[in-house]
Amino acid sequence: MAGHSKWANIRHKKAAQDAKRGKIFTKLAREITVAAKEGGGDPEKNPRLRAAIEKARKFNMPKENIERAIKRGTGELAGESYEEVTYEGYGPGGVAIIVKCLTDNRNRTAAEVRHAFSKHGGNLGTSGCVSWMFERKGVILIPAENYDEETVMMAAIEAGAEDVVREDDKFVVYTEPSELETVKEGISNSGIEIEEAKLDLIPTTTTKVEGETALKVLKLLEVLEDLDDVQEVYSNFDMPEEVMNNA
Repeated sequence: MAGHSKWANIRHKKAAQDAKRGKIFTKLAREITVAAKEGGGDPEKNPRLRAAIEKARKFNMPKENIERAIKRGTGELAGESYEEVTYEGYGPGGVAIIVKCLTDNRNRTAAEVRHAFSKHGGNLGTSGCVSWMFERKGVILIPAENYDEETVMMAAIEAGAEDVVREDDKFVVYTEPSELETVKEGISNSGIEIEEAKLDLIPTTTTKVEGETALKVLKLLEVLEDLDDVQEVYSNFDMPEEVMNNA
């Protein structure tokens, strides 16, 4: 899991760079639109929309962009209709990969994802071929430099968290998916700043890769995440941290 936290940090920094170029705004807007369409335009009554808006604000997405995306979801503004599609496959070294997309053209997205897999040493598989290796969890990230472990641990446990671990420069709090909002609120009410709270897919079994194979895995993940229709990429790789640091 520590490797995945390190990779999440690398992705977060890259996303911040993409935000400066406005590249990430398209993906954020799609998530807001779909969340509003699915659960309504009031973030107080729609946890998915609230999380999407919070993430958009962290990347300094303009307020008018957020409001426009919500209105597209609720039907107040015309716009593309997106559907959620998930692809599963194997990367170099046999690592399991799940790709979650929001698309207005399923054929285009499937072709792009398949091309990325085949070009970078992977194989796109059938639905369900790797998802059994993951479990859905609520994940809350807290900056470790601001708090001591005991303070975070006590606040998280009192709020109903399953587990708290220190990974790199973050405390990672794990919850049952249905308890994410409750635990998040409890931790916030204790005065602890939350960097991010989301539903995530956590691998229950990992595949070890090293050297050139590990670099190829990271390249494939990066290419997949760069696709416009891709929202999230999950993998069960286990690799040395120095490989990720030098990627």
